[in-house]
Amino acid sequence: MDVLRLRFDAPLMSFGGVMVDQHGPTERFPSLAMLTGLFGNALGYRHSDAGLLTALQERIEYAARWDVEPKRLVDYHTVDLGQQKMRNPGWTTRGTPEHRAGGPAATGTHQRYRHYWADGVMTLAVALVGDDAPTLDRLEKALRYPARPLFLGRKTCLPAAPLVLDRIKTENVLEALQLAPRAARPGHADSEAMPACWPIALAPTKQAREAIVYDQRDWHNQVPAGRRARFEGLIREAQQ
Repeated sequence: MDVLRLRFDAPLMSFGGVMVDQHGPTERFPSLAMLTGLFGNALGYRHSDAGLLTALQERIEYAARWDVEPKRLVDYHTVDLGQQKMRNPGWTTRGTPEHRAGGPAATGTHQRYRHYWADGVMTLAVALVGDDAPTLDRLEKALRYPARPLFLGRKTCLPAAPLVLDRIKTENVLEALQLAPRAARPGHADSEAMPACWPIALAPTKQAREAIVYDQRDWHNQVPAGRRARFEGLIREAQQ
């Protein structure tokens, strides 16, 4: 299997979970939808390219691990929608003005809690199943020279280093991940085992459990959809 290895190294990362009221949580590992959005952004896809994004999501196979354990950070912020400047139409990234509709969310002070992973480093092994476009060559080139700036979950989560680590041929994405050199950071005392996730079709380790995740997206309707099983547990760096 041809596998692309990536490294997520950023001051902040967020792997969005199910939002409850004003809380925007982050999952432990990247979702399939998040990686689809990241890769699609690098390739120049738009939200309206639902067919391309759906096809890409169906082809992604990956394993991920925390080389440097992150710290959980919660960002608390407010917005006063009663201010005069907030009552006027605002400009969107699409270049068109947008009016706020009426209702209980149109006035008053609103609180928001955004959850992040801080000061961590993650390594991923990614493969694309099948021979359809884009190829892994195209994806690698796009991640090295993206069509638009890339971010790891939210637009505030900018990478501190290039995403592409290297390319390797192995039996599967878990083996590629275990063979990847572990990232190190001064001042961090890392244990030998690393928290990781990998496809359910591969063998579990002694310290693994089956997890059900809801991490896909219906790109045509722009809503979360779908569930799947994967393994989550501890893995160790393999000796090369």
